[in-house]
Amino acid sequence: MEQNKLSKGPLLNLKGYLNEAGYHTSLVKDYYRDMVKVRGMRIKEWDYYYVGNDHIGIALTVADNSYMWFSAVTLFDFDQKIERSFSKMGFFSNGKLKMPRTSSKGDVVFQKKGQSISFILEKNRRHIKADIASFYDKKPLLVDLILEPTIKDSMVIATPFSKKKHFYYNQKMNLLKASGSVSFGEEILTFKDAYGVLDWGRGVWTYKNTWYWSSMSGIYQGKKIGFNLGYGFGDLSKATENMLFYGDKTYKLNDVIFNIPQKEGKDDYLSPWTMSSSDGAIQLEFVPILDRFSHSNVLIIESRQHQVFGKFSGIFKVNDQEVIEIKNMIGFAEKVFNRW
Repeated sequence: MEQNKLSKGPLLNLKGYLNEAGYHTSLVKDYYRDMVKVRGMRIKEWDYYYVGNDHIGIALTVADNSYMWFSAVTLFDFDQKIERSFSKMGFFSNGKLKMPRTSSKGDVVFQKKGQSISFILEKNRRHIKADIASFYDKKPLLVDLILEPTIKDSMVIATPFSKKKHFYYNQKMNLLKASGSVSFGEEILTFKDAYGVLDWGRGVWTYKNTWYWSSMSGIYQGKKIGFNLGYGFGDLSKATENMLFYGDKTYKLNDVIFNIPQKEGKDDYLSPWTMSSSDGAIQLEFVPILDRFSHSNVLIIESRQHQVFGKFSGIFKVNDQEVIEIKNMIGFAEKVFNRW
């Protein structure tokens, strides 16, 4: 598959269409909310961070979906196979959260009664802070983490949908080296040997869709390695969002399929998955540890999410000859269905 690499310039033209579909390793296209020409409250903007190591993890979301805002924090304990979550939503934000138009400038500062979440840029690092007065079992949660990039590249994709003027502009930043701590009640969790990923998304989505996404970041046999794999929405004929980061090199990958096992006609999320590509470049096994499942259904809005954490083993074939192997590295894979 020949993939189009994006050139610099505006993301949208004066009529609100994507100027160009494709991928890059940085945000070369300029996004402006006021260039969107779709009527109604259809713009969706979010920042999502996941940070973790082999034992603990934390995920934080701030989203402005125009007709609603959403905030969430989830704390993971992989040794005990448990997760604790806090989330809130409200209506008719419609740009009031003032989400930055790029990931390289501007801060996300979200404050509502009983909670505050902030993603602050401090020179070349990202400072994640959160204060949830009653996070879980009425215990407070305090988050203070620093993320520093260890590679210069990221995964960037501009994807059109079949519906006119609908698009998704997305950046995934892997291998963000983490330091700091999270306190939950009287327990203090230190994020040692931990890495993070940023999922930065801006766009106009169609009402009904399903996506698949997988991410991993860490050190294997002394070398940095991370990947972004995904598909399921939009027109991917110009580029996929599949990318491997190994050492200081970046490898663009073609298609991928998540093979989720079935049980009694339904997805069996906690049995081992496989992930593969038609060209044989991706050959992975994924052994789940826990499934963070959430389902909300309010009038015409529905979201059903399975974010599964587990261990990846397998190989990537790059440059038609080099084989890169991993074994028992923790990451996640998800399947999400939305009517939104």
